[in-house]
Amino acid sequence: MKKFKVYFNVIILLLLTINLSPTAMAEQQTSENNPPNQIAQMATVNINTASAEELVKGLNGIGLNKAKKIIEYRDKFGPFVTIEQLKEVSGIGQSILDRNNGKISL
Repeated sequence: MKKFKVYFNVIILLLLTINLSPTAMAEQQTSENNPPNQIAQMATVNINTASAEELVKGLNGIGLNKAKKIIEYRDKFGPFVTIEQLKEVSGIGQSILDRNNGKISL
């Protein structure tokens, strides 16, 4: 019986320290499902409309020089039809496409 009281008191203390309000629970669920860095990772960059700064900021392995080359390419040949077409831009290979899988849109 003594053990039961100890366990019961421990459980009560734990429940008192946890905020179980509906608002707190909803906020916790939202933050668990969409951590801030995951939300940022879900954003895509449209390679047909993005500025050089947007390309640099949104894509891994793309610096200002490569971003300018992407813009020059689309100005010269028109909009990209496929994401794979990016490999025709000097300095961009499959590894950059792999690093940005899901981040590039047309």
